[in-house]
Amino acid sequence: MAKFNMSQEKVKMPEQDPNVRNKNFEEVAQGYTLEMAQEEAMRCVQCKNKPCMDGCPVSVKIPEFIHLITEGDIEAAYQKISETNNLPAICGRVCPQENQCEGVCTRGKKGEPVAIGRLERFVADYHNNLKYKKPVEVYANKEKVAVVGAGPSGLTAAADLAKLGYKVTLFDAFHTAGGVLMYGIPEFRLPKNLVNTELKNVIGLGVKLRTNVIVGRTLSLDDLKEKGYEAIYISTGAGLPSFLGIPGENYNGVYSANEFLTRMNLMKAYKFPEYDTPVHVGKKVCVVGGGNVAMDAARSAKRLGADVTVVYRRSFEEMPARAEESHHAIEEGINFMNLHNPVEIMGENGWVKAVKVEKMVLGEPDASGRRRPLPTGEYEEVPFESVIISIGQSPNPLIKHTNPDIETESWGGIIIDDTTMTTKDGVFAGGDAVSGAATVILAMGAGKKAAANIDKYIRNKND
Repeated sequence: MAKFNMSQEKVKMPEQDPNVRNKNFEEVAQGYTLEMAQEEAMRCVQCKNKPCMDGCPVSVKIPEFIHLITEGDIEAAYQKISETNNLPAICGRVCPQENQCEGVCTRGKKGEPVAIGRLERFVADYHNNLKYKKPVEVYANKEKVAVVGAGPSGLTAAADLAKLGYKVTLFDAFHTAGGVLMYGIPEFRLPKNLVNTELKNVIGLGVKLRTNVIVGRTLSLDDLKEKGYEAIYISTGAGLPSFLGIPGENYNGVYSANEFLTRMNLMKAYKFPEYDTPVHVGKKVCVVGGGNVAMDAARSAKRLGADVTVVYRRSFEEMPARAEESHHAIEEGINFMNLHNPVEIMGENGWVKAVKVEKMVLGEPDASGRRRPLPTGEYEEVPFESVIISIGQSPNPLIKHTNPDIETESWGGIIIDDTTMTTKDGVFAGGDAVSGAATVILAMGAGKKAAANIDKYIRNKND
């Protein structure tokens, strides 16, 4: 095999046919074979300055694990990734690599970057499919630490702290751990059995998991301190949905994307009546928004048999969703009504009947750097039977309301200092609870940083 593969294009990822996959919830991307992975790995030129590592929020040793793939030592490649990334199978699927590691890849200057995410996915899946896995030896002989919220940030912090020898307990409000990985991202993008496997890997480090515990109701932060937890990490995410504030949002058939996707994913509404969680979509569905969550909701509704239209107030060029997600949505037959903004949801007998939209034009760029949508005064009524609103979410206010000594931003984000500590001693925070809704990998990066700071805090406290 040649030392380098100088093709300017990535090895293509096998996918389900669009007209087949838009009728099922099986994973769209099928993954690389060993031969495909090695061919793609040969495209890495092993840069000395390693820009891809600088682009990774959890500092995966990318050139090193890719080199191990070319050598055929896939398990060693997994161990290399796992030195800094506790959820590699998940990251390989849902990270926006195009804006991070792959976005600064040297090969991307003259062609496509190395398919780092696909290679990470291949390595993680290879490891998870092994019949025998060498057990991780961890000795929990240090202090107790509580992690509140079992999403990607909490899982990462818990795993890193367990590896450092702390007795970690992970608390989650749901009956199933995983946070947005379980209730937010659809099965066809992130299979739940895979999330469960990654979760078992974290629990295997000695982390205790307590579900159905709402910190702020079931237990308070002070209760946790009284139980002997030396530090607490808050990683409760951003699960409070935003709405449009227009007439008609109280009609039956109007959902936040959070509710709709939770029904689909965690409660398996797509398997009704096998699972007793029905969900109404009707024949025509309107999804409002242009982000990844909007694409997830639209593609889920399509798989339930609906004619789905995404209504977005800007153009495709300003759409914040990953290009891959909007591309897959178009392939699957999702309609797009760009440069339109809902102004009223119209109903009949308590149910959604239509959406009144206003045509928009683009003006000068706003604070986000995207061109600002401006109203035209031209309106249209479009018939729909349900509306899914996906225009963002903010942190759950429960921690703020039950802990007045923890300061927050006006929009709800928890305020932390350079050490990731809140204004309450010994209580740290990170992920979407601090930043607002962001990506899985950024939440994981925050979890890693917090774990290191908690370790430093406890050692300094007990010296």
